[in-house]
Amino acid sequence: MLHRAERLSAFTVGYNFLEGGVAVVAGLAAGSAALSAFGLDSAIEVTSAAVLWWRLRSERQGQVPGREEERERRASRIAGALLLLLGAGILMESARQMAFGHPPEVSRVGMVLTALSLVVMPLLARRKLRAAEALGSPALRADAHETLACAWMSGTTLLGLGLNATLGWWWADPAAAILLVPLIAREGWEAWRSERDGDGEGKGE
Repeated sequence: MLHRAERLSAFTVGYNFLEGGVAVVAGLAAGSAALSAFGLDSAIEVTSAAVLWWRLRSERQGQVPGREEERERRASRIAGALLLLLGAGILMESARQMAFGHPPEVSRVGMVLTALSLVVMPLLARRKLRAAEALGSPALRADAHETLACAWMSGTTLLGLGLNATLGWWWADPAAAILLVPLIAREGWEAWRSERDGDGEGKGE
């Protein structure tokens, strides 16, 4: 089961790395705030999944724990801070686009990518939740919920891109990006808070 969870985390790293790269490039090319935000969030998720993959691999190989938990909490705190900064940046850029009426171009690549993620992410999250239940792993369960959040982001981004492409509602793209901000901010706060909670637990032991 540890090996299965490790493979799920490794797949998450690889998929989000490709997803994030394509989304950022396509978003910048089209001037799409929503697509760029989606891609940048994927980059943050790569960091989270990579840390979890490393922990699972260490446990499966029977390595003696040392400073792993401290490093994981530190990485979680950094990822949380980056997500909060990302949310603030998205909010400002989306507001600027709406204020100045700068319409993004149609991104068919972005629509295909987000539609694919809308299928892949729920299936991946379901497998992670099953593995988390079998292992009793809160970290893997939290990672599964991040994957579910990515699915919601895929749907929101796809909606904004689709309305812009089909109806010419250019404002739907920055509006979709703004709708992503609460999800991103929540992920960031949870990552930051989990790090602080972890410190508290460590001091209480």
